[in-house]
Amino acid sequence: MALVVTKGFKDVLFIGNQARPKLFDLEIVCPEVLYEEVVEVDERLVLQNEKCCLDKSNWKDTVGTTGEKMHVKQPLDRDSLEKSLKELKSRGINSLAVVLMHSYMNKEHEHMVGELARSIGFKHVSLSSDVMPMVRIVPRGFTACADAYLTPCIKKYLEGFSFGFKNNLEGANVLFMQSDGGLTPMQSFNGSRAILSGPAGGVVGYAMTSYSEETKLPVIGFDMGGTSTDVSRYAGSYEHVFESTTAGVTIQAPQLDVNTVAAGGGSMLFFRSGLFVVGPESASAHPGPVCYRKGGPLAITDANLCLGRILPDYFPKIFGKTEDQPLDSAGTLAAFDVLTQEINEFNKGEKVMTREEVAMGYIAVANEAMCRPIRALTQGKGYDTAKHALACFGGAGGQHACSIARSLGMSTVIVHKYAGILSAFGMALADVVHEEQEPTALKYEKKAMKEISDRIKVLEEKCKEKLKIQGFSDCQIGTESFLHMRYSGTDCALMCNSGPEKDYLKTFLARYKTEFGFTLANRDVLVDDIRVRGTGQSGIQLAKSKEKAAGQAKVEETVKVYFEQGFLSTGVYKMENLKPGHVIEGPAIIMDSLSTILVEPACTAKITSKGDVMIAVGAGTTKKVGTELDTIQLSIFSHRFMSIAEQMGRILQRTSISTNIKERLDFSCALFGPDGGLVSNAPHIPVHLGAMQDTVRHQMRTLGDDLGRGDVILANHPKAGGSHLPDLTVITPVFYEDHAKPVFFVANRGHHADIGGISPGSMPPHSTFLWQEGASFKSFKIVKAGEFQEAELTAALMAPAQHPGCTGTRLLQDNLSDLKAQIAANHKGIQLVSELIDQYDLDVVQAYMNHIQANAEVAVRDMLKVIGQTALETTGRSVLYAQDSMDDGSIIQLKVKIDVDNGEAVFDFEGTGTEVWGNINAPKAVTMSAIIYCLRCLVGHDIPLNQGCLNPVRVRIPPGCLLDPSENAAVVGGNVLTSQRIVDVVLLAFQACAASQGCCNNITFGDETFGYYETVAGGSGAGPTWSGRSGVHVHMTNTRLTDPEILERRYPVILNRFSLADGSGGEGRHRGGDGVLREITFRKSLDLSVLTERRVLAPYGMSGGRPGMKGHNTLVTVDGRTLNLGGKCSVPVQPGDMFRLQTPGGGGWGTVAEDKEDQNGESLSKKRRVILERGSVFEYNQSQLSA
Repeated sequence: MALVVTKGFKDVLFIGNQARPKLFDLEIVCPEVLYEEVVEVDERLVLQNEKCCLDKSNWKDTVGTTGEKMHVKQPLDRDSLEKSLKELKSRGINSLAVVLMHSYMNKEHEHMVGELARSIGFKHVSLSSDVMPMVRIVPRGFTACADAYLTPCIKKYLEGFSFGFKNNLEGANVLFMQSDGGLTPMQSFNGSRAILSGPAGGVVGYAMTSYSEETKLPVIGFDMGGTSTDVSRYAGSYEHVFESTTAGVTIQAPQLDVNTVAAGGGSMLFFRSGLFVVGPESASAHPGPVCYRKGGPLAITDANLCLGRILPDYFPKIFGKTEDQPLDSAGTLAAFDVLTQEINEFNKGEKVMTREEVAMGYIAVANEAMCRPIRALTQGKGYDTAKHALACFGGAGGQHACSIARSLGMSTVIVHKYAGILSAFGMALADVVHEEQEPTALKYEKKAMKEISDRIKVLEEKCKEKLKIQGFSDCQIGTESFLHMRYSGTDCALMCNSGPEKDYLKTFLARYKTEFGFTLANRDVLVDDIRVRGTGQSGIQLAKSKEKAAGQAKVEETVKVYFEQGFLSTGVYKMENLKPGHVIEGPAIIMDSLSTILVEPACTAKITSKGDVMIAVGAGTTKKVGTELDTIQLSIFSHRFMSIAEQMGRILQRTSISTNIKERLDFSCALFGPDGGLVSNAPHIPVHLGAMQDTVRHQMRTLGDDLGRGDVILANHPKAGGSHLPDLTVITPVFYEDHAKPVFFVANRGHHADIGGISPGSMPPHSTFLWQEGASFKSFKIVKAGEFQEAELTAALMAPAQHPGCTGTRLLQDNLSDLKAQIAANHKGIQLVSELIDQYDLDVVQAYMNHIQANAEVAVRDMLKVIGQTALETTGRSVLYAQDSMDDGSIIQLKVKIDVDNGEAVFDFEGTGTEVWGNINAPKAVTMSAIIYCLRCLVGHDIPLNQGCLNPVRVRIPPGCLLDPSENAAVVGGNVLTSQRIVDVVLLAFQACAASQGCCNNITFGDETFGYYETVAGGSGAGPTWSGRSGVHVHMTNTRLTDPEILERRYPVILNRFSLADGSGGEGRHRGGDGVLREITFRKSLDLSVLTERRVLAPYGMSGGRPGMKGHNTLVTVDGRTLNLGGKCSVPVQPGDMFRLQTPGGGGWGTVAEDKEDQNGESLSKKRRVILERGSVFEYNQSQLSA
């Protein structure tokens, strides 16, 4: 297939939102685009902007479907398009995706392209304005591409499917499940709505069979199969999302909120540096786990087999290369013997484990890993996890359900009698659905209600007409209308029905309050889309009550199954012999032809009147955990500590008010020990890594015993562990019972949109003193003995106005609200820490805090030993050197001396240039963050990111140099520019990869009424086995970019071009990634600021690879002058001026002449079989990683 897109945007889908999916992978692997070729269309629609001062005399006025005024800036050039499409057709392309700027509200140009393409002979054309007419060209474009890619395949399959039936199924009503949980006729089934149709059937299945209208107990769906585990929620209505990412492709279409959280029974088992690790790599269906007899790795299925929870005699003989063998119990036990020996050798005899203890440990770790996203799915939306039932289905779910329910505090597990095929059963129960949707741009107010009501009626009639064609009568048809609503000035839109009170606004306010903890007073509510969902009820009735049991359930046999208490005699029951009224006390196994249900000790299973299994989950006996190291508990505590930081983040996101924190998720939450050492940090925003612990320890040194119960500290100063002033850190000590000293600390750091200074946004490109960058705090008690110090805080935030040319904060109320949210997040952290201590005792929790830090230390020591040994073998010494320079000539010099025997290193920055007159000075905390980021990248696999990572490392930074400047030095550029160069220097010393673009490309424009700030992607560096990625953010930043249509809708600019700068990556055996070209025309007089690097010195290549191309900042004025703006400047721009940004490319690796076939090693991306997560929890986590 091919993509047809507006001229200037040929790479807009390749670049996407510019964020990289895996923060610590030096080899950046992004999903491949679905199209083979691109045709650019010379056409352009722009929105009317009242502030526009451009000459519009040659523009044609028009009106969009939203009622908004638009301009046809460039009519569609039909002749050149026809020529391009004919050339495309001659090359064998038969399917097109058409995505034009602002087509969601004006379909004319896309329809012209579609008509022309069909007349030329293209068999399938997907128009984005028809597939999903919603604002934002990137996700709408992905959706159209998915439709154009998949629909022809689906049509071909359906033709073959129909051919196997009489008369090709002519006249038969054949229905297919869609991702939204509704059925659709075969001829209407298309690619963009088919992606999650299987999991959607499971949601419908458990929703229709497990939810009770009488008790109204919400249900968590837990679908664990062999290759994936999905979780979802149902509380009387389906929870839909309207934009989701599957396999890296963002789709705009209604889908049930199904979250893929793990790899199911195929999750592979690892033992890394003393830590039990489960997944995310999967054994897949082929080769599968060890027990499948195809040479696969140990997986969760093997662990259940080892423990006796899977009974081979009840499984068909379909395994092995000849597919006629039983499950290989002997092979699984032998593999666990090898793994157990490895673990015991690592423990050096301190604790000898049996293979069953090892297998049980992996089950416990896997269960805890699956509990984390379930907590996020519930608590993240304001629901109590414990107040749910767990509906378990899928082939493997029944083996884990009791343990997971117990861990989450749930008391009920429901297993449907068709649990193994519940997705298929759900399809039979689903309604036929037809939806209609159109965009709008209305304010939700009284005078708009008639238009909204009229448009809803039109869409309802369309839905009814489509359903009647399928044979549904009026009495079978129902419709439900929705408004896609959001507060003005925010991006967080909610799809809301009218609710029981027939009031969309009340529904919106109630949902907003539930999800975010507050509502915004005196703020307009906007309607982005109107949607109507029409349903034709299938009329299928659920099974009636079955005959009650006359006696006790028949025990087929008794087997030995391993639990926490050891091997226990466990009765085996066949599902087919169980009847309503049968009660089965755990431990027990209930065998079905498609699944296995494990009833654990202290649990009781009852057969319901309809033949389903309902399990009452008891508390059970908990094994006492001591302070000594237990590698199983080490992994579980790692999840628990991280879960505390994650849940703090959920509270902060829910209760904050600013776009930066609520929607961009530019914050980090962390847990610290009583010594101030980092224990867990989430999410992993690189420039925050490890930096907060310096802030916590500064407070401990400064305040000492003056840090009491009810105190909360605010800090952001570089000398107090700050990164730059807009990042405000809030720290709360955790006191427990009668302990006089804090037993832990909780803290979070959030980026505030403004805290005063010489320019809006508090990120000036030309600051020379710290006070020009806003309000600063070293050890400010924002709360004293429980009292919020609002007056003192307000005065401090307004204090920058005392300095010449500066103002106090421009967003005082947002600052106060967000700081209160940060305090609330810490309060949640204190609550969770206290609950953990109540469960395990303080000495145990603190002991495992130390064990977790020691585990990370071991991983880094192992890595340093390997790298040091390699350096010894190649150079004869274990000392690494590197040097690079900033564009102003300031040198960053590093010597790394590795102690190979002990796995220790000294990072010595002696020789680094002095503090500069400017703002590229980097606080010491930024250097520490860069080092911990690099260490994590070099380790190559997940490790707990905490103080332990730095224990084997000593860092020497000369006072007064660029990396440890004086008290009042300006630092805003150090946080966003110098941090990248530090990473370049560290990776150069370790010869890890060529330099990436080495810049965040900070661009700001605005006036006295608004300000806009963005960072722009570039090229990543190539490595020994990979080429660099083009158009992506690297290293210390990962911010998402505003969608082109949103940019033009909100600001007085026109984005003329956003594409790759072809050829800007360095040549080599592996090429560096290309930078990007971005051209913006200003529609009114504004101020433009650029804060960039790598405009003088190019990103280095490695091992003979060529450097990447330098970046350029150019202003083309309306009167025809072309001006080089340099790397850092502020300049006034006039209407018609055009800013052209070319970002740097990445360096290449290896000389071009080298034999490309002679490669040592294979690309990491080709080795991995990693389960691809999806759903709202995944979207939230990805947003945090790209803040």
